[in-house]
Amino acid sequence: MAGNGLQPLGRVKLSDLVPSEGLPSESYKLSVTTLSQSLVQYSAAIIQFSSSDGALLRSGLDSARLYFHQRSSFPAPDMIHTNDSREWCKTSGYYMDPQLWQETYDYRPGLTPIEPNNTMEIPPGGLPDIFCLLGKAARDILDAISFYLNLRSSPFTEILDNVPLRNREISSSVLSVCCHARPSFQGTQHHNLTAHEDGQLVMYPDHEHQVDKSLISLVKSDKPGLHIRDLHGRWVPVDVDLGPQEAIVYPGLALYQATAGYVNPALLRTEFNSMQGSMYGRCSLAFKLMPKSMTSLNCSEMRAAGHGVEAQFQLPIPVDDFMQRSHPTDQLFNRHNFQSFSFPTAQDGSAKPLIRRRKNNSRCKPLPPSKRLRLEAQRVLKERVQDIADKKGIKLRFCNLKECENHIHALDSPCANIRMEIGWPPGVPFVHPHDLPNKAKISFLEAYEPGATHDMELSFTDPGQGSQHTSSCNCNSPLISN
Repeated sequence: MAGNGLQPLGRVKLSDLVPSEGLPSESYKLSVTTLSQSLVQYSAAIIQFSSSDGALLRSGLDSARLYFHQRSSFPAPDMIHTNDSREWCKTSGYYMDPQLWQETYDYRPGLTPIEPNNTMEIPPGGLPDIFCLLGKAARDILDAISFYLNLRSSPFTEILDNVPLRNREISSSVLSVCCHARPSFQGTQHHNLTAHEDGQLVMYPDHEHQVDKSLISLVKSDKPGLHIRDLHGRWVPVDVDLGPQEAIVYPGLALYQATAGYVNPALLRTEFNSMQGSMYGRCSLAFKLMPKSMTSLNCSEMRAAGHGVEAQFQLPIPVDDFMQRSHPTDQLFNRHNFQSFSFPTAQDGSAKPLIRRRKNNSRCKPLPPSKRLRLEAQRVLKERVQDIADKKGIKLRFCNLKECENHIHALDSPCANIRMEIGWPPGVPFVHPHDLPNKAKISFLEAYEPGATHDMELSFTDPGQGSQHTSSCNCNSPLISN
């Protein structure tokens, strides 16, 4: 990658991403920033495991090669995978896809794979241990991303499998052991399955790219070939210079939905060198951290952290519906993403993004007073109100503005107890400060930070009229860079 003039993917030790009680360590803050910056640029990063964990992954790949290469040349028709989206959380055991020239063994705890003749399937070795290793790593990575976005600890717990699984539960997450184009695999002719692009042999010509519907995916392969599209639309090989203890991590569509589009999913495709020796028999271990099927993807945690949520992410989506929908990928890179938060670490010990300040420039325009008021209200929500709620164990669930105009005058309203517990100002609707009218924002700020609006220029006009604010340019006003 460096030979192409591109910066390398971020490399992070998994041990540095394990959260601990108390203030975050310097290594944790640095690792979270490195991981997040790499996800901004490439939608991928490199995770470094310990030497013992790396040995486990390598032995899993050795077992996978043995498993696939001893199978029959061409499996029975009932082994062919139909790619039915309704079966997304039910796949288990061996299947193959002749169109992709790929064989897969899915390990899903809670399901026992059975061959068509009712005999027990003998899987590749070490899958339970590898599942535990990669599953724990995926959760730590997900928590690190949440920390960088200023979300609460483990905000996605409600949509993840129990650890460990309860009695009769089936895992939504899956460990897929894959083999591409093993030499003994005889199916559709080779030239019908591949195409040449710029001297490279490209698998899946009918599928320009793929995208996982997972929250987080981790992939360890024995040969390079995985390409991911970067921020600028270039296809970047991400597993060319992997060490024996390293794996690739990338986000999926479910995390994109759950974070209101702030974390872009990785667009993938598989390419190989034109030499057949490097193409045949590529094996990989792919763990996909999936949300539970009976839950919904919503952006409540993003709202609680003060992030703006666009209209398309406002309504919760049942996970089953989400997995069965088609998701056009040409619209995924036109939105705000991690770039909005790619700032140096704060001096107070948190990895909270610092606010950029504009350099002195006589041509800069003053920030509209309504926007300054909105940003200040969001800051107070994140720093003051959320702290009060966390200390008292209260989960903030804001009301609808129109409905809450009646709530604030009733003692038995749905939000009355929460308002009283956190000291919500009287007469102010219990809605996210971003959605409050300007006068209510002022009351909200004065309740938690008396005098906070004293020096703020608030020359608001009546609805429907333009702002008449003509004050001089304040080039040092804090801005959140978009």
